[in-house]
Amino acid sequence: MRELTVLGTASQTPTRQRNHNGYVLRWDDEVILFDPGEGSQRQLLHTTVTATDLTRICVTHFHGDHSLGLPGIIQRLSLDRVPHPVAVHFPAGGAEYFARLRYATSFHEAAELRPEPVTADGQRTALRGGLTLEARRLRHPIETYGYRLVEPDGCRMLPERLAAYGIAGPAVGELIRVGHLDVDGRRVHRDEVSEPRPGQRFAFVMDTGLCDAVYALAEHADLLVIESTFLESEAALAAEVGHLTAAQAARVAAESGVRRLVLTHFSQRYADPARFAAEAREHFTGDLVIAEDLGTIAVPPRRVASVG
Repeated sequence: MRELTVLGTASQTPTRQRNHNGYVLRWDDEVILFDPGEGSQRQLLHTTVTATDLTRICVTHFHGDHSLGLPGIIQRLSLDRVPHPVAVHFPAGGAEYFARLRYATSFHEAAELRPEPVTADGQRTALRGGLTLEARRLRHPIETYGYRLVEPDGCRMLPERLAAYGIAGPAVGELIRVGHLDVDGRRVHRDEVSEPRPGQRFAFVMDTGLCDAVYALAEHADLLVIESTFLESEAALAAEVGHLTAAQAARVAAESGVRRLVLTHFSQRYADPARFAAEAREHFTGDLVIAEDLGTIAVPPRRVASVG
């Protein structure tokens, strides 16, 4: 299963309709919590995700609406005695804030938390299944990183072609691993019995002004989750405080070949989310989602490879 669960969509302060930020990406065996704002632990109770499911946490920066939920989440991991290690990625410059949030109150630490601070722009971390988690430095008043999850390209074996060569059982695994197989005096190559399987990409871009890193993160993303704190009428304010408008986020998606665009992190000054959709539609014709608290958003089906 590959889908995003939205815990909250508010920027700076929660509203009656929107909780502080919080997003959970379920990607096969990885379950990643992004930017747990205040109230994230309680929001999880209204979803199918549990604290025990979490395999890692990614924090873009240490403003409260993106990190004040960490103490509750961390303590819940120990309360539930999560049996596997949980990695935490965060800006290295905010290590002091992380330490304070981690031990905000007294509790019995029973879970294994593994801090993995981001120390450099473009830092990559290898995950299970050949996945790569990449961090890019964004433009915000404090040290902030966006994250990008990349699956390597692969291939899909074609049963009818395998059958035509009489390849079955363990021989299929050997063909995948080695790249070729000798069958009845003929060498069969993997690309003769398979087709390309493009890897999928997910990008998470929070508080930032426009910069090269935003485009690098969004490039060819199957699912892009991106802040759109303001509408274009407040573009000057957005630039001043290091945020994006819905129009800017939509243009990024259009220029970067994004398949499904998710807008979130809305200022409390806007009561009608339809305004964000209307503004974004002027620039992006693809699949558009205006995030709602407790909603789920699927990663689009895999792209079809072009065979030349």
